[in-house]
Amino acid sequence: MIDALLERLQRPARGTARVRRLAPGAKGPARSRRVPRPRRKHVLMLIAVLALAAGGWMWLRGSSLVAVQKVSVVGASGADGGKIRAALVLAARNMTTLDVHMNQLRSAVAPFPVVKGLSVSTQFPHGIRIRVIEQVPVASVVVAARTIAVAGDGTLLHDVVASPDLPTIPVTVLPGGTRLSDPHALAAVRLLAAAPYQLLAHVSGVQTTAAHGLVASLRNGPSLYFGDTTRLEAKWAAVAAVLADHGSSSSVYIDVTDPERAAPGAAVPTASGTGAGSTAGATSPSTGGG
Repeated sequence: MIDALLERLQRPARGTARVRRLAPGAKGPARSRRVPRPRRKHVLMLIAVLALAAGGWMWLRGSSLVAVQKVSVVGASGADGGKIRAALVLAARNMTTLDVHMNQLRSAVAPFPVVKGLSVSTQFPHGIRIRVIEQVPVASVVVAARTIAVAGDGTLLHDVVASPDLPTIPVTVLPGGTRLSDPHALAAVRLLAAAPYQLLAHVSGVQTTAAHGLVASLRNGPSLYFGDTTRLEAKWAAVAAVLADHGSSSSVYIDVTDPERAAPGAAVPTASGTGAGSTAGATSPSTGGG
C-alpha cells in the first residue's frame, strides 16, 4: 500500500506539461530572433527621397529640356494634307517628348474627316514623329453629276478625289455632313468594306433590289446576290470559290445569300433571243431606295 502511494506521488499532475529532459550534450530548440524594426528617421528619409524623385520627374516632364522642337508628320496627303500637317505641328509644339497629349493631337485634326487615326513616337529629347492614318475610300456615292468618295465606315471624304475605278453606289439625295445616313447606301458600303482587296478592284457598283437585296456587279463578270449584310466575310469567300471554278465563267449571277449553298446561274435562251437568269423571279439590278 505504501509502494502504491509513492508511485502515485511520482506521477505528474493532470493538466501540467511534462518537462522534457535533454540528453547530455544535446541542443535545445533554437530561440526565435526578433527582427529589428526600421527606425522612424530611416522611414522619413525614404519618404523624402521618393517625394523628391516624384517632384523631379514631374518638373522634367514639363521642362524646356525635353520640349518638342522638331515635328515630323507623314501620311497626310490630298487637298488637306498641308492643313493637317500644320495643325499637328502647332499642337505638338506645346508638348514635351515626355508628356504627349494624344487628345490634343486628335482635336487638332478633328475638322478633317479623312484622318482615321494617329500613331505617335518620340525621339528624345526634342523630336516627335506623327504618322497620319487616312481613311481609305471603298466606293463613290453618285447623285446627279456629283461623285463623293466614301470610306468603309460611311465617312464622306469630300476632299478626296474619287478614283473612277471605285465601285459606285447610287443615291437619290446628295448626302450632307460627314457621314452617310441613307440606310441602303450604308449597307452597300459595309458590303464593299468586307470585300477582299483583289475582288474589290473588280466591282463596278452596288445596288439594292427588291428580289435579291444587295447586288454587286462585277466588271465583265456576273452579278453577285448577297441578300442582306449578315455573314459578309463568308459570302465573299463563297464568291471567290465559285469564281475560281472555270465552269462558272458563263454565269450571269452568283447567289451567295446562303454562303454554304452558293449557286451560280447561267443564261437561258428566251423567245426574243436574249438571255435571262435561270431562276424564277430573277431581275436585273435596279436602284431601290438608293
